[in-house]
Amino acid sequence: MATTGHIHSVESFGTVDGPGIRFITFLQGCLMRCQYCHNRDTWDLDGGKDIEVEELMEQVLSYRSFLDASNGGVTASGGEAILQPEFVAEWFAACKKEGIHTCLDTNGFVRKYTKAIDDMLDNTDLVMLDIKQMDDDKHILLTKVSNHRTLQFAEYLAKRQQPTWVRYVVVGGYTDDIESAQKLADFIKPMKNVEKVELLPYHELGKHKWEALGDHYQLDAISPPSKETMEEVKKVFIDMGINAVY
Repeated sequence: MATTGHIHSVESFGTVDGPGIRFITFLQGCLMRCQYCHNRDTWDLDGGKDIEVEELMEQVLSYRSFLDASNGGVTASGGEAILQPEFVAEWFAACKKEGIHTCLDTNGFVRKYTKAIDDMLDNTDLVMLDIKQMDDDKHILLTKVSNHRTLQFAEYLAKRQQPTWVRYVVVGGYTDDIESAQKLADFIKPMKNVEKVELLPYHELGKHKWEALGDHYQLDAISPPSKETMEEVKKVFIDMGINAVY
């Protein structure tokens, strides 16, 4: 029996969520409450629509030529894709049979390490792991949850030697300080599976979604970081011998 996924939407020509042109599926539901979330409308676990892997693959394969020409592939994002590991595992397995590159974009909030988690990772070519903050108190301030599960998942990926890009959003007053960047660099330095750190400058592109839902956007007073700030944060990783880009 086919596994049904609960999704928010798809994007057929994504260019910032993995290498090349990506077919991105945004899965519905998330347990973090990131203050800067640009997909606020994906939080609700009961929202979205149902889809089966066969139907999703029909859409993917219709864009196959663009994915192949750019060395791209598919990305499971969200919301939080890891909340639906059975569906992602089945979808990624179908993609692998077609020779299509698979990428998991996740905050690593794994509540239980089941066979479905391993099945999903076994069919994942690349994990893009968002690590919001190494300081747990600051992480809770930013996301309303602890960072313990995310950091445990990072260690699990390292144990599996799973190819990983770490993503770090640089937000003024929350994550743009050198100390925070240094703690993250120290954490991932021993992890041979981490290919690079992607530094993502904070932006307000999702603000209108909060307003449409009647929510207060709490980072109204925060501006995107300057190039100088981004360079200073980048230097922390470069000095540690870690590939970092933005």
